[in-house]
Parts: sequence; C-alpha cells; structure tokens
Amino acid sequence: MHTQTLIIGGGLSGLSLAHRLAQAGHDYQLVEARERLGGRIKSLVIDGAKFDLGPSWVWPGQNRVAQLVSGLGLNLFEQWSVGDQLFEQPTGEVMRNAGFMSMAGSLRIAGGSSALTDALAAQLDPARVHSDHAVSSIDNRPKATLADGKTITADRIVLCIPPRLIGNIKFTPALPDNALKALQAIPTWMGAHAKFIAVYPTAFWRDDNLSGDASSRRGPLAEIHDASPQDGSYGALFGFMGLPADVRSQVGDALEPAAIDQLANLFGPKARAPIATKLEDWSQAPFTTTQADATPPPGHPPYTMPSEVRDLWNDKLLLAVTEMAPDNGGLIEGALAATEVTAAQILAT
Repeated sequence: MHTQTLIIGGGLSGLSLAHRLAQAGHDYQLVEARERLGGRIKSLVIDGAKFDLGPSWVWPGQNRVAQLVSGLGLNLFEQWSVGDQLFEQPTGEVMRNAGFMSMAGSLRIAGGSSALTDALAAQLDPARVHSDHAVSSIDNRPKATLADGKTITADRIVLCIPPRLIGNIKFTPALPDNALKALQAIPTWMGAHAKFIAVYPTAFWRDDNLSGDASSRRGPLAEIHDASPQDGSYGALFGFMGLPADVRSQVGDALEPAAIDQLANLFGPKARAPIATKLEDWSQAPFTTTQADATPPPGHPPYTMPSEVRDLWNDKLLLAVTEMAPDNGGLIEGALAATEVTAAQILAT
C-alpha cells in the first residue's frame, strides 16, 4: 500500500490531522496500535452517557477546540462549580469552604471529550483508518513495517504519538542521538496520572450546596471534581490519585474501595453506593507511557518542538503531538495546534 501521508497514532492529534488532510482532498492512511481510537481521550460509557477517563477541560480563549467542537455539531458547557469546596485533613476531618481545587471557569465538551474524537473519526473514510496496527519499524524510503509484517510506503510519515514512545520504533537509518535524547527528555502529559470515576443516579452533593470540588491530605484521591454530564442524566465524581505510580501498582485492588471510603467521608453515605466505578491508570498504558513517565514532572512542562527533531529525513518524517505544540502544549488545544502547523506544512508541499 502507498499513500501520500501515513499518520501513526489515532489519538486527537492523528485524527485531527487526518480530518484536515481529508478536507483538503489529500491522500492519507492512519494506523493506530490500540484496538480503539482516541489515545489519551477515553470514556467510561454508561447507557450512552460518557465520563472522561483522560483529559476533561478546555478553557475560554482556546479557539481551535471551540471552532472544531462547533463545526462538528458539538457544544461546550461550563464545569460545575456552584457550592462549597471541601478539604480533608490527614485525620479524616472534613473542613467546608477550605478547599483549593475549584475548576470554575473551565469548560467541558458535552458528551465527554471522546465525543470530539468520535465525531472526528466519523468524518473519516473507514478504509483509511486502521486500528490494532502497531508499527514496529520505519525506514527512510519512507516505509513503515507493522507488527504483523505488512508494510505501508508513503511520501511522508507523521508521528502523532507521545515523544518518548518514538524510541520504541526501530528506525533505519537510526535517528540522530541528539534527536533521540531530545525526545526522551519530553515528559508524556498525564503519563504518571491515574483517574478514578464514581457514577451515581443523581448529583446528590449539589442538594447539600457542595460543588463536588475537594482536596485531601489523606487520600488516596488528592483532588476531586464534579464529572456529571450536562444533561443531568447521572451524577459523577472523579478524582486524581495522589499516590505515585509504583505505590498504586503495589496497592492494586485495594485502591477502589479506599477511594469509595474517601468519597463517603467527604460527601456522605450516598457516595458509598455508586452504580459504576472505573480506575484508569495511565502509567500502565503501554501505548501511552514508558517507564520514564512513572515520575511526574514537578509542574506543567514548557512543551515545544525541539530543534533537534526538525527536518528529519528532509521532512519525510514529521512529528505532531500535543507535547510538541507551538502553544497550549499538553492540552487538547495543544494537540490541535500541533496538527494545524503540520497540516499546513504538508499541504504547502
């Protein structure tokens, strides 16, 4: 098989790049190692309602995502933040109006963030999109060899995967050492995170004038927010695990009951009876993270495209992912910013 542009990675970056190329009538193929599309955008689905297991928020002024959401017939709504915040002391004592984790002013995508990737995928020709197709090697013809031995040649290849995962692919000739070192130095956003979701029949905490925002020095959840759908079909709370990745792997199955106990301590006995729960540990996702991502960066990294990875193979090998975006790196907006630049480069040639 030959194509003008081969896109490796079916997360938001890969899907949005394919969408831009398709709109321009440009020939492409997209391969994704997972059996599903979406990458770090993933949902727990309950009777059609979707609850984010990956990124949830966008912000006013992020015009790329706002325009794409509108163009795909979706809409944004404001993160619920009405009511008091809670703070859980190490002793278990709960203090009201002492929390510091409100996400007031942020926005969410109605139907969950996966509504965005699902809508993008629905716009693409299914014959050009291939899930469960991991790439094992790439040479500078350029040609990609898949794990099953099949090959795809292209005029150019675009890597839409976290930078550190690029080191898992064999390149012929090998990428320059300084390029590989630069890629390995870029932390995978969300790579060390784990997110716990508890779904309820209603957002009962709102009746007690609670926003759903809580912070804790007790754990295992360090930061908690309301994750309820816009339509009120269910209530939901989610929290970021505050335990390091290596500790989470040791604790194992005890994490979820401990999280439920904590939600009950914060929000009352009704929190002890969710209709569904899900713990998504991104540090255990092999097509997202590497061992280097087990320790999170101390803050939001200053993501950008390193000079060492520009002009690889005379621009036959390109990179487009949120960690190398020109702005809003690591965020949903950053994924769209990265593919905006790459699509313009491709279509200009």
